[in-house]
Amino acid sequence: MHIVITGGAGFLGARLARTLLVNGHLAPRGEAPQKILSITLVDRARPPADLDADSRIQSLVGDLNHILETNTPKTQSIWAQAAIIFHLAAAVSGECEADFDLGMRSNIDATRALLQACRAAGNCPMFVFASSLAVFGNSDAQPLPAVIDDHTLPTPQNSYGIQKFIGEQLVADYGRKGFVCARNVRLMTVSVRPGQPNGAASSFLSGMIREPLAGARAACPVPPETAVALSSPARTIDGLIAAAQTSDTAWGARTAINLPALTTTVGAMALALEKLGGKPAADLIDWKPDPAIANIVTSWPAVIDAARARGLGLMPDPDFESIVRDYMRENPRMMQTSSPQ
Repeated sequence: MHIVITGGAGFLGARLARTLLVNGHLAPRGEAPQKILSITLVDRARPPADLDADSRIQSLVGDLNHILETNTPKTQSIWAQAAIIFHLAAAVSGECEADFDLGMRSNIDATRALLQACRAAGNCPMFVFASSLAVFGNSDAQPLPAVIDDHTLPTPQNSYGIQKFIGEQLVADYGRKGFVCARNVRLMTVSVRPGQPNGAASSFLSGMIREPLAGARAACPVPPETAVALSSPARTIDGLIAAAQTSDTAWGARTAINLPALTTTVGAMALALEKLGGKPAADLIDWKPDPAIANIVTSWPAVIDAARARGLGLMPDPDFESIVRDYMRENPRMMQTSSPQ
């Protein structure tokens, strides 16, 4: 079986690839497990060294729109051979607010072009689209309910959320027409992400833990009482893989599935950092309000009733301390504070 991951050199894409390689097999649509023979990682950057050195990994380096526009025999064969495509590539929330055209090209044009490539290939691959919690947005004119469930109407309040919701509808319709097997998955804010900060408005929800643990200062642009919906990297990957392996009957409607979320507050996150990293680490957080970021983040819901995901056996992280412990265990070289207690 051949798998394609767009955004495959990024943090989630690389982690997904590593997880699939370790598993060795995947059972698409709940059918018999198939051996994973190769994975193509599509990204602007080359894959991390460990993946680049694996004989099962192929890389396709370049802008996704350009790759799809040029449509060479090589790329045509990649789409034609793909049993599963995980479409993770995207411009993130802060980038989309700052550059409208970048968001439209990266999040709508590229998604439609990739779906068209699948349609042209004619092999109806499993198409797992990474959507976002940002499709839900609170406003005075249309307040969100206290709890978001699988039937809540998306009301995005920023360009990124709107683009992700449009992507969901495109994927659903290409699935309805039989061009792909559609799986729309709404990811929660992933924390704690290793590496460098990105342009997402929610980037601080990793940075406020990651940077202090490395001995660096970090800004928190929202007040401590701000409630957020989070998922660890591991639980997020579990959700993406489950989507690919779920039968059509078990999946149900073509509408997107909300992945489970841990509801916590930014203040509770800081307390978990202090408990596991020590007070010197927690003291490195600078509580500096940023209205532009706060307006985006506080418009997103914090409480998710992910009934469909529970039906697939997916559960939220038990608490934020466990997320921080996992991050510290997985990234020992980034630590300048004490070991987990």
